[in-house]
Amino acid sequence: MTTPEFLKAITEATGVSGYEHQVRELTATEFAAYSDEIQYDSMGSVWGHKRGRGGKRRILLAGHMDEIGLIVSRLDGHVLRFTQVGGFDVRTLPGQPVMVHGRRSLPGTVGTRPPHVVPQEERAKVIPMTDLFIDVGLTADELTRQVRVGDLVTVRRGYVELRNGLVASKAMDDRAGVAAIYECLKVLSGLHHDWDVYAVATVQEEVGLRGATTCAYCIAPDAAIAIDVTFARTPDLPEYGTVDIDKGPGIARGPNVHPVMFARLEETAKKHEIPYQVEAVPGPSGTDAWAIQVAREGIPTGLLGLPLRYMHTPTETLSLRDIERTGRLMANFIAGLTDEFAAELTPALPEDE
Repeated sequence: MTTPEFLKAITEATGVSGYEHQVRELTATEFAAYSDEIQYDSMGSVWGHKRGRGGKRRILLAGHMDEIGLIVSRLDGHVLRFTQVGGFDVRTLPGQPVMVHGRRSLPGTVGTRPPHVVPQEERAKVIPMTDLFIDVGLTADELTRQVRVGDLVTVRRGYVELRNGLVASKAMDDRAGVAAIYECLKVLSGLHHDWDVYAVATVQEEVGLRGATTCAYCIAPDAAIAIDVTFARTPDLPEYGTVDIDKGPGIARGPNVHPVMFARLEETAKKHEIPYQVEAVPGPSGTDAWAIQVAREGIPTGLLGLPLRYMHTPTETLSLRDIERTGRLMANFIAGLTDEFAAELTPALPEDE
């Protein structure tokens, strides 16, 4: 399977935080082709373990496979009331086609009052989620037999190929990161590397970085790279905190990133002529890197950001070339890892005079 084919498959699959099993099985199948073994943890994260020639050192690659979604909060006659799992942009919800994952899958639509009956003073305001509902076309009696409180709802949006190598879909955040790890494994299959590689698709990032917390503790790597999406420059977004789409990944720099990891990632990009951008991250990154960095006694962590437009909407848009560049950067970074590099990650004690 090509990387774009893999990305399409996993973005169109269902995997709301805590219920990632569809995506997990797709990922396990494809990672297995480039790994020595596939492993799971009890939280549900999955990783491909690719052994290196040295057998002493470990590097963790982490991209989260969960997506934001909705959950049924109550049945209200012939419609469903709902709330969010993760941070949904409520402005995008009215009129969206959805899939209700009840006793059987039910296509539906998000509805609200028509503008004709909304008071004039409320028409310019964002409609709160509590005033939205889902209609699947069933009667109240039929609905109670098919749907329960706690059933999940996902937006029904497919993978769309745009011009100039851009693609749009739900769940690019962060299945594009998982696809970049897949690309890394493919490139790495043609390279020599000493360190063992743990290529992980983590769970429940959108509700608290949970999969990254447990897999980092379990694997106990010597170093790690988290891969997530970051804000691409678009109209009305500030220059600060954004990077350009289709100009390579953002290499994060800030307190959430080990300075030696940043320096080696930048050096690798320059050496292999891989386009990249430096992204300032002055505080918590809000990514798996934040959890991995403080696991166990501390793990030296780098962070790569895939420039993404329209984050946390059903039409998240990015460049396939940026995914390929990110995978290639990680593969060449891993191929250059040595025991000497591991020693650089821990500050040395001053020598006695």
